[in-house]
Amino acid sequence: MRLQRTIKREVTFSGIGLHTGRYASVRLKPAARDTGIVFYRVDKGALIRATVASVIDTAFATTIGFDNMKVRTIEHLMSALAGIGIDNILIEIDGPEVPILDGSATELVGIILEAGIAKQAKNKTFIQILKPVIYEDAHSRVVALPYEGRKISYHISFNHTYLKHQDLTIDIDETAFARDIAPARTFGFLNDVEALKANGLAKGGSLDNAVIVGEDGVLNKSGLRFHDEFVRHKILDSIGDLSLIGHPIQGHLILEKSGHTANVRFLKKLLSSPDAYRLVSDPVSYPYSNQPAFA
Repeated sequence: MRLQRTIKREVTFSGIGLHTGRYASVRLKPAARDTGIVFYRVDKGALIRATVASVIDTAFATTIGFDNMKVRTIEHLMSALAGIGIDNILIEIDGPEVPILDGSATELVGIILEAGIAKQAKNKTFIQILKPVIYEDAHSRVVALPYEGRKISYHISFNHTYLKHQDLTIDIDETAFARDIAPARTFGFLNDVEALKANGLAKGGSLDNAVIVGEDGVLNKSGLRFHDEFVRHKILDSIGDLSLIGHPIQGHLILEKSGHTANVRFLKKLLSSPDAYRLVSDPVSYPYSNQPAFA
């Protein structure tokens, strides 16, 4: 069994948004058990729960909101919270987009650990996959299979001279997430970035917060953090997106060329397949224990 968790104390961070280029400050605050992940737009006085039902846009980032109130690019912060095992938290933000920081989740993990992890007096509920669930469209495929733990297999494929195919399978726990997934940065192709900026997106993007791929290789002077950093970042994004279901998924998730849209559509397919999963508070061999991996 694993108890619910929040953070011990408030912490803050700030920076520019990847797409809006707007500066925002974020305050992470402890929350009571069963709160879940809740965003509060302090500049607008609006609460937005981070759930699959709140997703209003998945073009180039995951955006939640309602009534023209939104928070953009939440996937890295959601991934860090899910990867480290934070279940309940209030996220106060004074702008429309979560800061991109260095384009990975490493700084976010450090901020969360700086706040400390507090166990709460109620068991955590998990989604245990009982039989295969498959979502596929013309471009992507997402499959969930029964598995005693949390495993992700990811395949990416691009029609590009430098970056064509990458694959990775990894069992996810807190240590593996922080070491092997969190440092992987968001990436884009030079031609696509130029097109995005021409259409009013990626206003805050730079070589300081994204890996940019030109025709012959990576343009960042620092190079890559992993030889397969691209597929690792796609896993990072997927962990954030899939956490919007509200409970950790115990199973083997296989994603092929999936993005934010396919990830969210898969969650809706899973939720509409009640015979394919069950909610449990004591999953077999679940990799989280009551004691956080990071003290």
